[in-house]
Amino acid sequence: RRVHGVFTCNCNAVTRQLPDLLHESQTMTELASKQRPKRPEFRNINAFKDLTTYRMTPAAWVSILHRASGVIMFVLMPFIIWMFDTSVSSEISFDKFKAAFNIGMLGLPGFVWKLVALALIWAYLHHFIAGLRHLYMDATHTLSNEFGKSTALITLGLSILLTLVLGAKLFGLY
Repeated sequence: RRVHGVFTCNCNAVTRQLPDLLHESQTMTELASKQRPKRPEFRNINAFKDLTTYRMTPAAWVSILHRASGVIMFVLMPFIIWMFDTSVSSEISFDKFKAAFNIGMLGLPGFVWKLVALALIWAYLHHFIAGLRHLYMDATHTLSNEFGKSTALITLGLSILLTLVLGAKLFGLY
């Protein structure tokens, strides 16, 4: 209806249709007082009880390890810069670089420095492969539980396998 150029509601038509929407045996009071199904409760988890029984998916592990590998690379950045600087500066500094991994330095044996380098190798490989996984999923909009699980397992397996191969070379097994 239009009154003086303004649209108004025809409330009589709405109220006439309202009883048709309700079942004949129900009134508005009965509908308002009707019990609804109980909604699920979400509570905070207990770190000592719930975390020990919670099973994370492979995709969750890859996500957490992707962040951890980024932190490891960031924290070890001074070590990375030192390794690069001493390995390319001169022949004398390269000998110093080799001695750090063979004999040791700063009171730590060479084996410890090789383990630090191995952790850095794993962090780089895992971060790179997981980053490629994320880029592929973003580019193709492929989001399914099966695809996420399979690519997460491939990421974990490939990063561990390549780390073992390069670790074997680092420790002189071939």
